[in-house]
Amino acid sequence: MASAPSKILRIASASGSVTDRRHGFAALAKEEVVSFIVGDWMSEYNMTTRGAAKVSGAASSAEFEECFLESITPALPDLERRGIKVAVNAGASDTKKLYDTLYKIVQEKGLKLKIAWVEGDEVSDLVQQGLESGDSFQSLTTGKGISDWAFEPIYAQCYLGSWGIVEAFKEGADIVLCGRVADACPTIACAAYTYQWGREDLSQLAHAFVAGHFIECSTYVTGGNFTGFKSLPGKSLNLSFPVVEIDADGTFIVTKQLKGDGIVSVDTCKAQLLYEIQGPFYYNSDVVAELSNIKIEHAGENRVRVTNVGFKKAPPTTKVGITAKGGFQAEVHYFGCGLDIEEKAALLERQIRHHLNESSYHTLKFRVNGRCPSNPSSQDSATVDFRIFAQSKDESALSIENFLRPCTDVIMESYPGATFAVDNRQALPKPYYEYWVALLPQSAIRHVAHMPFANKSVAIPPPTDTEDFLYQQPSYETENPLPFGSWGPTTLAPLGYVVHSRSGDKGSDANVGFFVRNTDEWDWLRSILTLEKIKNLLENDYEGKPIDRFELPHIQAVHFLLKDHLDRGVSSSSTYDVLGKNLAEYLRSKHVEIPNKFLERGRI
Repeated sequence: MASAPSKILRIASASGSVTDRRHGFAALAKEEVVSFIVGDWMSEYNMTTRGAAKVSGAASSAEFEECFLESITPALPDLERRGIKVAVNAGASDTKKLYDTLYKIVQEKGLKLKIAWVEGDEVSDLVQQGLESGDSFQSLTTGKGISDWAFEPIYAQCYLGSWGIVEAFKEGADIVLCGRVADACPTIACAAYTYQWGREDLSQLAHAFVAGHFIECSTYVTGGNFTGFKSLPGKSLNLSFPVVEIDADGTFIVTKQLKGDGIVSVDTCKAQLLYEIQGPFYYNSDVVAELSNIKIEHAGENRVRVTNVGFKKAPPTTKVGITAKGGFQAEVHYFGCGLDIEEKAALLERQIRHHLNESSYHTLKFRVNGRCPSNPSSQDSATVDFRIFAQSKDESALSIENFLRPCTDVIMESYPGATFAVDNRQALPKPYYEYWVALLPQSAIRHVAHMPFANKSVAIPPPTDTEDFLYQQPSYETENPLPFGSWGPTTLAPLGYVVHSRSGDKGSDANVGFFVRNTDEWDWLRSILTLEKIKNLLENDYEGKPIDRFELPHIQAVHFLLKDHLDRGVSSSSTYDVLGKNLAEYLRSKHVEIPNKFLERGRI
């Protein structure tokens, strides 16, 4: 193994999604002292939409994420001037087209940046072959086989590992473009290339994997989506982008861009760690990180050290997302106000169902969103959204005549104050996509790093020393829970007054992690947050599906995985919380008995 580089390895993240601030990349390239900039423009949502657009040949689709080009183009001169290397997830369903486009921009600017691209994530042919040979493609969310799916696959994309990026850097690439590697892989690759780690360096790779997880969502770790947002310094107008400093042993410091608002604290790091994990084992194509004993410790102002990440061998498989045309969807909104909201909504639902041909829809949901407070302070605060949401394989079932008019024609005979949303654009049918998440053998994938500047392409072999993927991760209740009277008098109050939380999505699974501010609150948290308690807090949203639980004692956190909670996931969900981000906020609002001495410390 090589010795540590003469200067510390610093990696900045410039993007966590297609909606991230587009000027951030240029600022990092111009001002921040870093060796690498990484970024992620991919999600399960654009994996479906970009893939489907490619299959359909839609002329309006670029098939890669154009906002990435808007981000990197102004940064290109500074990247070359300062020798900063780049690895990004942005190619979507045509990484080669993204390469061609960026290469042309670099040439037009008279720059000498060397660009590589990674191939192999598009696996529609492999999935089709698997289907023909009887592969069940067991769902990671429901456990069912794909033969139970009522939809026809049209596109498939898998998650590649880090080694294609590493190979491109070895050949001299300055910018490496990926279509779909796992979110943390650009960070893993930067560290593996710098320190010359091999596949057998599992501890180092696992730590770098977690480092990548901390910064893959950009400003989430510097105060974005943070339950302690009210305590953030400044006005939070431009949160700093995060930076990780990775040592040769893989352990790392999380810090932030010098300019900008926001903070990096133990709590912001705990929150980001808990985002979108699935249990104690966090899977990647190159390594598995074991999270139960992770340590997250203050190391100075806006500096947090992360150590003690466990590891397992890489799995022989990787995750694959399979896209299908779901059909069409539409929705109509009514507004209710004031008293008797439930009765008003029930009357509206009875009337509309009477006029609809329900057999035409595979999804038909009537939802009441919001509530009228007691003695409201304004009419707006007393107004509630009644949502009618429908999906059908038949576009005509959602035509104006068959859906919108039956929904609105009842207004003159409905509840007092009945008012429908006059903007009916959402009520017109639009196509949507279903998404199926399963596993694919890494040995079947053609993973290739292309270095056109060197007239060279290198095939990346799959891992050979592996450990099988666990469909069911360890789940357990706390050991030796303390009786509820152990902390003195209590008051019934929202859980979130004293407990931080973060939640997210993977397919239709939702995860949520909770952690406390003070060490002496840990025994209370782990004792009160049982599986049964979470089911009770979910209340009407608990539908009897499995829930897993595990603990992270060194960071005083309890984590839950809610299987198949999100109604098929972001691309097809009938709920408002399509990404699972508000699950944590819902549960924090629920009332529990909280020890008074914790409440006296002040509300989060």
